[in-house]
Amino acid sequence: MPTIVVDVMPKAELLDPQGKAVTGSLARLGHGAFQNVRIGKRIELTVEGEVTDEVLAEAKSIADEILSNGVIEDVVNIGVVE
Repeated sequence: MPTIVVDVMPKAELLDPQGKAVTGSLARLGHGAFQNVRIGKRIELTVEGEVTDEVLAEAKSIADEILSNGVIEDVVNIGVVE
């Protein structure tokens, strides 16, 4: 069964406290090449049958209305994995 993957990230202009904490930890552990970390979420929606344009449009609607908080998050990707 195909799976639709939705990636959601905090808006770029907002502070990401989890990402900031991980950035600090990486530096303390000697991984100084990484200057910034942002942490988001991945949501997988399993689909029965074929993923049509209509199904993808419905997934986008769900992502915008339910899976993300439009005030503080952006839906950055919606894709299909088999």
